[in-house]
Amino acid sequence: MSHARTHVEQVEQANTAFYEAVERGDFEELSVIWLDDEISCVHPGWPVLSGRGEVLRSYALIMANTEYIQFFLTDVKVNVLGDTALVVCTENTLSGGPAEEAGELGPLVGQLIVATNVFRRTEDGWKLWSHHGSPVLTENGEDEDDESPA
Repeated sequence: MSHARTHVEQVEQANTAFYEAVERGDFEELSVIWLDDEISCVHPGWPVLSGRGEVLRSYALIMANTEYIQFFLTDVKVNVLGDTALVVCTENTLSGGPAEEAGELGPLVGQLIVATNVFRRTEDGWKLWSHHGSPVLTENGEDEDDESPA
């Protein structure tokens, strides 16, 4: 059981490292986190990106156009099965784009995104295989519960 727990902890660390690399805008670290094999990524509102070139190019673009981004992860659940791990979580994201005036931070925007990250165990540790982020359109399900069927 402790062996399985160790894998869960390793995956949690890999998942955290992914978000921290994006927050720092550390493209080299981000590149190391992803598998060298066929990978995929879906950013909220984007089409599916396939292959290392497309996926890493998307992060380079995001990093170049985002002055500030911070992730507060909640509802993190990790499941490990053999050499594959699934992480589901909620990204409570705070980001800011370019400022209108030099030396100032652009307006900050908060967003809730549910994410699924799939990792694969390699000789070099757990590597990200796929990331899928989807925006949460309502903060809670109360509105849906109040509606009665017609």
